[in-house]
Amino acid sequence: MKPTLVLVGRPNVGKSTLFNRLTKTRDAIVADMPGLTRDRHYGHGRVGEKPFLVVDTGGFEPVAKEGILFEMARQTRQAIDEADAVLFLVDARQGLTPHDRIIAGQLRKTGRPLWLAVNKAEGMKSTAAVSDFHELGIGEPLPISAAHGENVRELVDLIFADIAFADDAEEAAHHPKLAVVGRPNVGKSTLVNSLLGEERVIAFGEPGTTRDSIYIDFERAGKRYTVIDTAGLRRRGRVDQAVEKFSVIKTLQAIEDANVAILVLDARQEISEQDAHIAGFIVEAGRALVVAVNKWDGLDSYQRDGIKRQIELKLHFLDFAAIDFISALQGQGVSQLFQAIDTAYQAAMIKLPTPKLTRALIAATEKQQPARSGLVRPKLRYAHQGGMNPPLIIIHGNALDRVSASYRRYLERFFREAFKLRGTPLKIQFKHGRNPYTDKRDGS
Repeated sequence: MKPTLVLVGRPNVGKSTLFNRLTKTRDAIVADMPGLTRDRHYGHGRVGEKPFLVVDTGGFEPVAKEGILFEMARQTRQAIDEADAVLFLVDARQGLTPHDRIIAGQLRKTGRPLWLAVNKAEGMKSTAAVSDFHELGIGEPLPISAAHGENVRELVDLIFADIAFADDAEEAAHHPKLAVVGRPNVGKSTLVNSLLGEERVIAFGEPGTTRDSIYIDFERAGKRYTVIDTAGLRRRGRVDQAVEKFSVIKTLQAIEDANVAILVLDARQEISEQDAHIAGFIVEAGRALVVAVNKWDGLDSYQRDGIKRQIELKLHFLDFAAIDFISALQGQGVSQLFQAIDTAYQAAMIKLPTPKLTRALIAATEKQQPARSGLVRPKLRYAHQGGMNPPLIIIHGNALDRVSASYRRYLERFFREAFKLRGTPLKIQFKHGRNPYTDKRDGS
């Protein structure tokens, strides 16, 4: 399971800038204004070849007693509780503040591995940037610049030097791990009980009953499985009105740890933006996916047609996944759901021989060549498999940096159909050879 790094600090010290630096994205909003980040924000970082989860939190106001600042502080404390490491960020330009002292006192009580980074230290002598912060008693302050990337890699290497990363070979399951995910109160725990054939987890008609990820081993029809019941992922919205009663981090880690994610939708509610966000995270994580549309019993044909149209419109990017219409409470459709799970797992863990992949690649290019880019047409020569869960196909050739996004999607569809890869995302990576005549054309 990926370790988690949580970024903590008062408002406007550069947490979101550092988050974007670590994740190589612009997912977190950054501006010279305190308090922009209110909810926790999650992303993927990497130490060399080792991946980790990074969490951006709102400005920490530990003494707040009510209102949005109290909710933001509660969110931050919950993230800290789930962290493998906590990075306390302070501002070198403003120096040590009373607010920093209060936060440091709170963090020392958590017992979590704790690191202190002095941000915005570009252009300053290291000793001058960190001198005020030794009195916080959180070890050696490390000067960095999140905006310019100065010392960020060195900081991350230090943080994760003593944290164990799960070995990929150890994480490769010999039987399917199934993460049951979705919004609160869509029937996830009821579905888990239906999969198990007995009432093993609490299922109440109240959102937020499950507050942790629960791993349960079981057998069905002579096959072994592990099912992970997760907390509902509530939409990110108005923190003062939506109080989360669960750990989002553990749900995201469960998705990463699983081979197959079962996305549970409520047929009696509209498909929401949050349903699409959860589905997007599953696809980004590269996990095989089965969509279970729950509470299907009792709906008339008009309602059923309506939910199907919504799925096609709002979850169109899940065209690779099987969609099963079930009633977890009644046990209807569960057998078909298991068939879809097995199919998705087999597709995610498939081994594709290089000769077959190369023949499929040749067939794809004969059917449709990549478009020219200027005077150059990319040449796709051969392909081999680079990984599983999800399947990764590596294509070699020349000028592959000129391959368009639309042609990449064409190849994904072609390989998916050629090898009947139902239920799993498919990733394609291009490796192009260097043109030996490039330097000569440049006059070198």
